[in-house]
Amino acid sequence: PYVIVCNHQASLDLMGMVEVIPERCVPIAKKELLYMGTVGWACWLSGIIFIDRRRTEAAIDVISQTATTMWRENVR
Repeated sequence: PYVIVCNHQASLDLMGMVEVIPERCVPIAKKELLYMGTVGWACWLSGIIFIDRRRTEAAIDVISQTATTMWRENVR
């Protein structure tokens, strides 16, 4: 397993990242992206896991649950 960190500068960067991200990868994004119109819908439909950075404990809980599932299902 490994972690890929992407600090994109525009919403168009997401399309490029889709080509770079390996198969069976679990993407995590900030919750604010969910409300970016078509981009948000596309992210939600593609299975991106959203975290609320303002609620630290909830974000940590979501990441912990995701890590457990990743380990159990052997995904990155």
